[in-house]
Amino acid sequence: MTNTTRFQLGTPDQECRYPVQLDGQHLGRIYRWHGAWYAVPAGQTDEIRVAAGSIGRDAAAQYLVDEFDAGRLTPQQLVEDTPAKPRDTFGPVPLLHPRMPATARNTAGARVAMAGLAEYQWTPMGGYPGADNPWYMKCDLCQWEGPRYWSHLRGRNNNPPSPFRHPGCVDAEKVRSQIAAYQN
Repeated sequence: MTNTTRFQLGTPDQECRYPVQLDGQHLGRIYRWHGAWYAVPAGQTDEIRVAAGSIGRDAAAQYLVDEFDAGRLTPQQLVEDTPAKPRDTFGPVPLLHPRMPATARNTAGARVAMAGLAEYQWTPMGGYPGADNPWYMKCDLCQWEGPRYWSHLRGRNNNPPSPFRHPGCVDAEKVRSQIAAYQN
């Protein structure tokens, strides 16, 4: 049995929301927040919690397809729902993502993450969303931009993170030579 999907996922925006298309029609956006996947139908603002875990992305996109098939969703042009190109940073970004409550624990975690990003040469393009949420950032070594997870970027057991940063980045030796944390 072949598992085929009818939808196509586009490039995530700066808030790490993936546009979902079906036959060139924009059905809405999906995104992950604290392990759960949400869908936002085109032309609406209500977030619908669809699934959790590794099946969540496909399940959230399929939810939008099912809503379209049932006649409860009207596709719209992607340009109507797409923000402008990713914003540049002018000065420091906010410490916390708007969805993150300003608790002592979240603030402390954000400060650790921001210091770690500076040490490993990443520039966050928004506030700290938590360790296991996608966070849009720029690689200071090659200027690539896209979503990363702080839990994947931080080191473990007092070791630096993997020198593999993202597809297309500089090689591991260059990473080790340009980032002081690898030279200890």
